[in-house]
Amino acid sequence: MKLIVAILTTTLLMITHSITAQSKTITATVINVTSDSGKVGFALYNKSTFMKTPIQSKNAKIIKGKSTVTFDNITPGEYAIICFHDKNNNDIMDFEPNGMPKEDYGASNNVMNFGPPNYEDAKFIVSDKNVSLDIKF
Repeated sequence: MKLIVAILTTTLLMITHSITAQSKTITATVINVTSDSGKVGFALYNKSTFMKTPIQSKNAKIIKGKSTVTFDNITPGEYAIICFHDKNNNDIMDFEPNGMPKEDYGASNNVMNFGPPNYEDAKFIVSDKNVSLDIKF
């Protein structure tokens, strides 16, 4: 009986280690926030969810012009991050009547063209290591 319990325990530990070994983190830092008022909202997407429903989303305080979040339990794959400076803490990005954004925004890889972020420009790969990104508004 002790042998069976030992085998089951060892098997469960190996499975748990295997699952957590595949799980990675993505740390994203906006490095040039123009003021410490409000917060920065971050959203993590894959290709099929891009600019729809995020896989994970988080808000972070701004300290000395920087804001950082960490997305946990990320499986290897292709992802993109979009973030914005929520200056008035209303949890939405505000726009002018003509459609121009009132609040700063950015995306992973820092490719900013006129118009909304593009998945192909913002995508990055998570493989066997944790990922750390700097994003500029």
